[in-house]
Amino acid sequence: MKLKIHEIFYSLQGESTRVGLPTVFVRLTGCPMRCVYCDTAYAFSGGSNMEIEAIVAKVAEYGTPYVTVTGGEPLAQRDCHVLLKQLCDAGYSVSLETGGAMDIDQVDSRVSVILDIKTPDSGELKNNVWSNLAHLKKTDEVKFVLCSRADYEWAKEILAQYHLAKECAVLFSPVYSRLKPADLAEWILADKLPVRMQLQLHKILWGEVAGK
Repeated sequence: MKLKIHEIFYSLQGESTRVGLPTVFVRLTGCPMRCVYCDTAYAFSGGSNMEIEAIVAKVAEYGTPYVTVTGGEPLAQRDCHVLLKQLCDAGYSVSLETGGAMDIDQVDSRVSVILDIKTPDSGELKNNVWSNLAHLKKTDEVKFVLCSRADYEWAKEILAQYHLAKECAVLFSPVYSRLKPADLAEWILADKLPVRMQLQLHKILWGEVAGK
């Protein structure tokens, strides 16, 4: 059983509530969406096929308990579910970064799902699978990547409509070099939102470097 893998690398987790933790990233090739701010377009194609057992063995070489499966859109490859299960079976603390256009109902319950809800300015609003919200667990996280004040107001409405903060952690993140982080911070404070603001640590440390 094989998956098309673009890269496997070791770095600090730059996003989510796991930010700062030394993590192995398994980046799968391919994505059905084209967000205007995408910073991993290089993973839309290329890569090489790897046996799932070989992927798990490669992860083990880094000696860290934290693994993030990402893309692209990892769930676009059906057998990603098998990889997630095998990583969990091996004792890793596994998170999955998914863009919200694929069903998450079959994801192993031990995986922490980081679900990205696409905003209007992302250009991919139409591809949100809203039924995914019914499958969220306390160990999951919902992320809004915000391009503008209009995106923020929209996200605030979704937050209230679905009572997301009661379901799991909610992250608001400004698009790098497009929305000023201080502006987003002020809006969150003014509205007293029950969300966690996050910046992309890897970009603060290394800039827009592929593979970080």
